[in-house]
Amino acid sequence: MMKQTYSLHKITDASDFGFCPDDYSRFKFGDDAVAAKFGISLADGFIAHHLSGRSIPQLVVVSSPYAFIPTATFAMKNHFVFRLNRWLATNGHPVLQETKVHRTITYKEDYGELDAEQRLKLIGNDSFHIDREFLAGKTILFLDDIRITGGHERMILKMVEAYQLTNEMYMLYFAELQNHNIHPNIENYLNYHYVKSVFHLEKIIQDEHFCINTRIVKYILNYDFDSFCIFLQNQSDKFIHLLYDMALGNGYHTIEAYQRNLHYINSYIFHRKHKSIEHGN
Repeated sequence: MMKQTYSLHKITDASDFGFCPDDYSRFKFGDDAVAAKFGISLADGFIAHHLSGRSIPQLVVVSSPYAFIPTATFAMKNHFVFRLNRWLATNGHPVLQETKVHRTITYKEDYGELDAEQRLKLIGNDSFHIDREFLAGKTILFLDDIRITGGHERMILKMVEAYQLTNEMYMLYFAELQNHNIHPNIENYLNYHYVKSVFHLEKIIQDEHFCINTRIVKYILNYDFDSFCIFLQNQSDKFIHLLYDMALGNGYHTIEAYQRNLHYINSYIFHRKHKSIEHGN
């Protein structure tokens, strides 16, 4: 196994990230326009530093692990793939293939506010799974948005060892914390730089570039019930149904902290449906 790491932005100063914190926050809560900007810039950087001027094997891109609802990284991955494929095709190289790392556990805790030890303890019981045969002879690009303590990377490498993968691989990040004097909760500072409350989500959700992900679903379901009810009144039926279906797909109805808000969504959908029938629609 030969592993290389590439990060577009190296965070060494808690007040200067090299990218806009508001953009990062919007990205984490589903702004696909920002995901496009991040994915394109990461692809351009990776091409310049690792691909340009060399023979390119078959590349396989793998986004950060998820169960049913994609992570924010998945949206960034899409635009990374689009950009990189254009360069690969133009230069006569095989275009990217994709596969998925499956994960078995979901949790309600906010990963971004934890320190290194707490992060490792939280995800340590999780297990990741990948299609070993599909990857044979190919170079793997493991893609994630940010590297803070390396906890998720260690889980990926644990999976690599378990599956006895010998592939050449790259760990690719939009940003990486390199100053270890900065507390890992700097991630939460970035995550919530724009989103200060559930009501700050409305401009993101109602924009044509919205792309749902695990973070926004968990954030809404875990929100204060009274505020959540007010928030829901301003959302489209399309979004409410999407939120409910995504929550069920990830098994969030089995997590006690989410059950009250989910029950309200279920009742809301039921009453809207019967009101529609009542009026002959």
